[in-house]
Amino acid sequence: MKSALTLLASASLALGHATFQQLWVNGADHGTTCARLPRSNSPVENVNSQDLTCNVGGRTAGHFGLCQVPAGATVTVEMHEQPNDRDCNRPAIGGNHFGPVIVYMSAVNDATTADGSNPWFKVAEFGYSPQQQLWGTDVLNENCGHFNFVVPAGLPSGDYLVRAEAIALHVAGSPGGAQFYMTCYQITVTNGGGSSVPSGVSIPGAYTANHPGILINIWTGDINNYVIPGPPVVSV
Repeated sequence: MKSALTLLASASLALGHATFQQLWVNGADHGTTCARLPRSNSPVENVNSQDLTCNVGGRTAGHFGLCQVPAGATVTVEMHEQPNDRDCNRPAIGGNHFGPVIVYMSAVNDATTADGSNPWFKVAEFGYSPQQQLWGTDVLNENCGHFNFVVPAGLPSGDYLVRAEAIALHVAGSPGGAQFYMTCYQITVTNGGGSSVPSGVSIPGAYTANHPGILINIWTGDINNYVIPGPPVVSV
């Protein structure tokens, strides 16, 4: 007989797919204006796939707009399981899809045409809090899909891509089991106070399939020392 944990993890395979969809700037709702909306709510599972950059088809901008974001602003990315379903009574990402939430930015010449090949620097993350027994995805579910970060005040003005990502680890105990959910947003940073952009990493390229934050059994392993994938958050 399968254990309760095994059954729970298996059942979650069919549940919980989601996408980051909306963007807020200093409390103002910009909806999906500047989001490169994924074609579906299914995950990317290959850390070496070009789809890891901005989801399936997301390296081509299409006809999405720009959101104006002052440097130092509080920006909120918003995730839901289904398109345009912002019902806070439903989970942002259900099905026991526990894992970290990470936000990257990338400086580009034109956010409406950039393909995501420029370096990405990390601006926010939430992995696992042993004290609160809380995952980054729990933060999403407890806040109507919202995850806040601050655009560094020291960034130069100009166009950027924002990449919001949740990594579901419910079946990540074997290689290729981690599920990556990401969306890229097109923004223009205004009133920037700096002259240089932080160094960054390539996506794909920043992750490996055997990274301890990607290849992990969260049901039986030691998650109190969970290591978030990718580089450290920048200080600008």
